[in-house]
Amino acid sequence: MGVTKTSLFTKEQNEIASLAKALGHPARIAILMHLLKSNTCINSDLVKETGLAQATISQHLRELKDLGIIIGNIEGVSVNYCINGQRWQSIKSLFENLFTQFSCDADSCC
Repeated sequence: MGVTKTSLFTKEQNEIASLAKALGHPARIAILMHLLKSNTCINSDLVKETGLAQATISQHLRELKDLGIIIGNIEGVSVNYCINGQRWQSIKSLFENLFTQFSCDADSCC
């Protein structure tokens, strides 16, 4: 498989693709849903909540954190993670802009 030539695409297209890839894993969706529900959590809560190993959870958290979707604060030996509200709104806008571009009636499209 060839290397994707991201330079052929706009910044927005590349950003949406990166976000979609990150959101394309059910474990990351479960983590986000848990964070949205609880508004904050300790890393070990995620292990209990998802049933995944700590190392696996850490990989998924790193992916979400690298994209700025979540932020973490160290408290003693634990890290508390929460949704990055400003980034969340930015992501919401990106996807809303994409989805609202479709204006075709179901009866009139090919």
